[in-house]
Amino acid sequence: MADPAVSVSPYWELTFDADGDVDGRERDRLLAEVPRRAVRDLIVFAHGWNNDRSGATRLYSQFFAPVPGLAPHARVGYVGVVWPSMRFSDEPIPDFPRSVAADVPADVPAAARTALDKDTRHALLEVFPGRATVVEQIARLLDQQPDEGASLEEFGRLVRLLVEVPPQGPQAAFAADTLAEGGPQGDPAMLFGHTATVCGEFAEALAGMTAPGETFSLPRPWDGARELLRQATYYAMKRRAGTVGERGLGSALGRLATAAPGVRVHLVGHSFGGRLVSFALRGLPEGVRTVKSVTLLQGAFSHYAFAASLPGDPGASGALHGQQSRVDGPVVCCYSHFDMALGTIYPLASRMADDDRSVLGVDPGHLLGARWGAMGHDGVQAVEGTKTFTLADALRAQLPVSGCVNVDACAVVNRGGPPSGAHSDICHRELAQLVLAAGRVR
Repeated sequence: MADPAVSVSPYWELTFDADGDVDGRERDRLLAEVPRRAVRDLIVFAHGWNNDRSGATRLYSQFFAPVPGLAPHARVGYVGVVWPSMRFSDEPIPDFPRSVAADVPADVPAAARTALDKDTRHALLEVFPGRATVVEQIARLLDQQPDEGASLEEFGRLVRLLVEVPPQGPQAAFAADTLAEGGPQGDPAMLFGHTATVCGEFAEALAGMTAPGETFSLPRPWDGARELLRQATYYAMKRRAGTVGERGLGSALGRLATAAPGVRVHLVGHSFGGRLVSFALRGLPEGVRTVKSVTLLQGAFSHYAFAASLPGDPGASGALHGQQSRVDGPVVCCYSHFDMALGTIYPLASRMADDDRSVLGVDPGHLLGARWGAMGHDGVQAVEGTKTFTLADALRAQLPVSGCVNVDACAVVNRGGPPSGAHSDICHRELAQLVLAAGRVR
């Protein structure tokens, strides 16, 4: 198997399917070559929103590029995790090629803005194989927008069918804590409530995120229909991230600990990839202590995931309560208030997944203070002893040797427009330096 074109070496990839099953040849190659190449520190990076392997590889190549210069004497190896997730074509990644579909002029009709473009259709077919008819029906309704009654309800039914709610197979175990981690059990209410109401709430949220130069228009429920599809897709991706992390990556790291007991593993995850590497801690075999650091970049999961008890519900705990103790080092959470995806849409979707009460008129700042906030917007919450640094201070100081650490990274994570803002603005030398500092890689 030829190595992908990346900026660093030695580099390996680990590919997982939606149920967390790994490509056996890639795994066996990693287990054989890590000890043979005398790797001491292995950085394992899991992507978040990506459409394909080439996009993931490009991300890894760009993020890893500064590492050899930052740690010239370290024996570092690199792993890129590839798993079936997607991003919509209107979510540009800074410094990456934009999809043509993302460059929609500001003066086009609203219906054209909410239509399902060719790139997004292709991505949906790749991530949800066997659902071609459903994707085409969804695309037709978004194109035509025939009415705001029965057609929107049919749209909601098709979205549920696409993302398989309720889920089957191994992913079913990860559905209950997907959007409201540690909260009420069951499937997301946003997919079972009145579709026109849910879409209307998303439309209002999006109307407040217009980019400079765009004109404001009164939102219609159909204006939020594409966002319902996006959030339902992300619900499925978060579900998969937990599955792949615990059933797949956690198990693979256990095997690696046996094959190369001296290797020091440093987990890095972006967006849902942060959830993936965090759930890998839950899948580590008993006694494995090879994970020396975890760095979460704009993590798209609950800021209470590691909490022993949830504020307002002390009898409940986060889905990853206590898992930071599986790390022989710190869990570093980078966040930025420039992340629109996690600052506005994530808490709105999470609240609607938790119950079907209207959130119109609720101040987004209040939402962020409640249990529906995301790691990548305001850091780890309700975990005793968590330290907070600016990025500059974190790079100057000696980071804590254990526990949770919040790092405000808005000094570099600040580029990007609606709907995601700076969510994917993570390829910075300073963040690569932070990964090395967290793991004490020298």
